[in-house]
Amino acid sequence: MGGGPGGWPPPGGYWPPPPPPPRRSRLGLVIGLFTVLALLVVAVSVGIGASIGRTQDPTTTTPAGDTSGQGTQTVPGNAPGISDAAGIAAKVNRAVVDVNTVLGYENAQAAGTGVVIGSSGLVLTNNHVVAGATSITVTRVTDGRQYQASVVGYDRTEDIAVVQMKGASGLPSAAIGDATKVKLGDPVLAIGNAGGTGGTPTVAEGTVSALNRSITASDQSSGTSEQLTGLIEVAANIQSGDSGGPLVNSAGQVIGINTAASTGFHYQSNSGVGFAIPINQAMTIGRQITAGRASTKVHIGATAFLGVQVGSGNGTGGSGAPVVGVLSGTPADAAGIAEGDVITSVNGTTVDSPNALTTILDGHHPGDPLRVEWVSAQGQRHAATIKPISGPVG
Repeated sequence: MGGGPGGWPPPGGYWPPPPPPPRRSRLGLVIGLFTVLALLVVAVSVGIGASIGRTQDPTTTTPAGDTSGQGTQTVPGNAPGISDAAGIAAKVNRAVVDVNTVLGYENAQAAGTGVVIGSSGLVLTNNHVVAGATSITVTRVTDGRQYQASVVGYDRTEDIAVVQMKGASGLPSAAIGDATKVKLGDPVLAIGNAGGTGGTPTVAEGTVSALNRSITASDQSSGTSEQLTGLIEVAANIQSGDSGGPLVNSAGQVIGINTAASTGFHYQSNSGVGFAIPINQAMTIGRQITAGRASTKVHIGATAFLGVQVGSGNGTGGSGAPVVGVLSGTPADAAGIAEGDVITSVNGTTVDSPNALTTILDGHHPGDPLRVEWVSAQGQRHAATIKPISGPVG
C-alpha cells in the first residue's frame, strides 16, 4: 500500500499538500502507525501522506517461555455469552471516552477510544490512537462533554499511552480486572467508538479464543515493525475506532485494551478476530508513565521533532534510515538534510534501520542537542548538531 487517499503523495515530490481527506478512524495494531520517530522521524509529517499501509500477522509463534500451548488454541463458537450485555456496557460506559485527534502534519483527523483510570482525567489508550497528533480532544460518552488533552507519555513497543484531560475532576474510573484469570471460552464485550462516529459506544460480544498471542505489525512504507506479545485473542467484531477501548468480562471489569483491524490496516486472518493487550500489562505501563519514570521503552513528556519522514530502502545497498521528506523551516531543513539522504548515526550510535532510529530517538526531548550524521544522495557524508522542536506525539 503506502501513500494517502487518491494516491498521495505523487511520485517524485510531496508539495503542495493534498486537499483534506475525509475523516478516518484510528485503526489496528499499529505500532508506529505513522512512524513518528520522536526527534527525527515523523511519518505523518508535511502532508506527505494521509495513511500508511500496514499488514499484521497474528499467525506468528507464541512468545518465548509460553508452555501453555494456548497461543495457538481456539475454542468452539458456541460458548455462552453475557446475559446482561447491555446493562454491563452501560455501567462501563461511565469510564469510556472518545479520543479524537488532528494530525496537523498529515492534514487529516482520526478517532479512537480510551478508558478513564484516574478521577482527574487520566485516560489509558493505545499509542497508535494518538500517534502523530498535534491536537487531542477527549469526549465523555455519557454526557458529551469535551476536553482538550495532552499526552503524558507512551510506550511505542507495547502500544500503550496515557492522556490527560485538561480541567477534568471527579470522573468515575473503570473497574480493573485481572487478565491472568482469563480463560479460553470466557464471554467478553469489546466496547468502543467503532467507525469513529462518536455517541453511544458500540458493543461487540464474543469469546476468548486464544491467549498469549504474538502479532507482528509491519509498516510497508517505512520498513519499521514491532511485535506485541501476550495478547488476548477474541472472536468478536472489533472494528476501526475501537482501538484503546475496554475489553470487559462478565463482571463488568476491564481485562484488556482493544486493538482493531480496519481498511488499510488488516489482519492476515479470518474476519471477526480481534486482539487486546492484557490490562495487567497495560496498567503496569500506565502507572510507570503517570509516575514519570522514563525508560528505554517509555517516553515521558513532549515528543521532539526534527521534521523528517523516513521510509524503507535507502537505494544504496547499505544500512540507515532513508529520508523521503523534509518539512520546510524545521531543524532538519535548517541543517541541510534533504530528501534522498540517509541518516546513519545519532549521538554516536549507529542507525542501521528505521526501527533503530525510532529506538534511539524515543529517549530524547525537544531542545536536546543531537549530533546527527547522514549521507547525501550523492554519497557525501555530513554531520551537524541539531536541536529538535516540539512535535507530534510519537
